Amino acid sequence: MKSITANKSIIHFNKKCYTALNEHITTNNFSNIFILVDEHTHDLCLPLLMEKLETTSTIEIIEIESGEINKNIDTCVGVWNTLSDFNCDRKSLLINIGGGVITDLGGFVASTFKRGIAYINIPTTLLAMVDASVGGKTGVDLGALKNQIGVVSTPDMVLIDTQYLKTLPSNQMRSGLAEMLKHGLIRDENYWNKFKSLSKLSFEDLDDLIYESILIKKGVVDIDPYETHLRKTLNFGHTLGHAIESYFLSNPNKKELLHGEAIAIGMVLASYISTQLVNLPLDATEDIKAVIRNYFGLVGFEESDYQPIIELLKYDKKNHHGNIYFVLLEAIGRPKIDCLVDDTVILNAFKFYAS
Repeated sequence: MKSITANKSIIHFNKKCYTALNEHITTNNFSNIFILVDEHTHDLCLPLLMEKLETTSTIEIIEIESGEINKNIDTCVGVWNTLSDFNCDRKSLLINIGGGVITDLGGFVASTFKRGIAYINIPTTLLAMVDASVGGKTGVDLGALKNQIGVVSTPDMVLIDTQYLKTLPSNQMRSGLAEMLKHGLIRDENYWNKFKSLSKLSFEDLDDLIYESILIKKGVVDIDPYETHLRKTLNFGHTLGHAIESYFLSNPNKKELLHGEAIAIGMVLASYISTQLVNLPLDATEDIKAVIRNYFGLVGFEESDYQPIIELLKYDKKNHHGNIYFVLLEAIGRPKIDCLVDDTVILNAFKFYAS
């Protein structure tokens, strides 16, 4: 599988990963190597990496607690202090091995420690492979508010070894599917259609779908790296999805949703809104709802949940001048950015989702 160059970073796949990693370490003569993990990737993924790593440099393992709830500045402070305690200098390397929490937070830590040290991302979840691997977005949450603090920064390389997917529970695999579905909905109807018969696909087919998904996102980011126009389309389903994710994270009466689970709901809602405001055909919206319901099931909402979720929309990163902007679909593969949506339409979208 051919490596992909994305901005200043190179994405390597499977067997090529470790050859490229070892060559990079040798060429750059890093003073120290730090590896950031959580308790899951420490046990399930780190042994595979250590088996492949060829270096005489000092290696220190830094472990943080897993979960979106720990993707915050307090965790960063802990990692920064550990780096400092172990004499991390500007010629050190940080390797982040884990899902989106690890790669987002680790990239932010590396980009800000001593004004920036080199880092490499090894995403181990499907979601991180197809989403966090391209674009250079790093950052952490501010309380329950998603990704409010961060910078755009490019890792030296990204290593995608699909062997790590075998360590994932089924809900984590589904979470990654949401972003892949989104890539089809905003850019390529043929790609979207492949997911209607996913049960017939092999593990090797999944490799190809991941590769194609990364190429779709790369094509968007190459044109618009700083999200001034086209890159906004990657936020389809995310305006309400992030608000739902934050609401479920902060509400003690709700079970926390994975990122992809919340985004899947957001895409159904955004599809209904698209039908109401930009003429997405109703049969397309029904199709989107059916496919997503097939993979993700139905999450229960009370009517009392709707207004607090709508209130959280004001924190969305795409907002400006006091307005909340949505990405909608005029057709599958044809998104429309910067759409204003009335609260009444949003409430009706929730009713459509539940019906």
